[in-house]
Amino acid sequence: MTRLILENQLTTNSMLVITAYLTLGLIYLIVIPLMLYYWMHHRWHLMGKVERLATYGLVFLFFPGLILFAPFLNLRLNGQGEV
Repeated sequence: MTRLILENQLTTNSMLVITAYLTLGLIYLIVIPLMLYYWMHHRWHLMGKVERLATYGLVFLFFPGLILFAPFLNLRLNGQGEV
């Protein structure tokens, strides 16, 4: 009886730990890098020195997630039109 309760607790604890890791991984690799790309796209030419330094620090911190989305995003400026 005690063994069954202990196994049930271990299974519940394991599922909680796995869920926590997946949630943190999702936030680290997907949510924050997409928000950072959005921020950089809209503020790149308006940033001050401190804001740019903070942005570079966040890019360094969330680099793995940024690399995942790099092939799919185009952050180049719009051109002058067709010549």
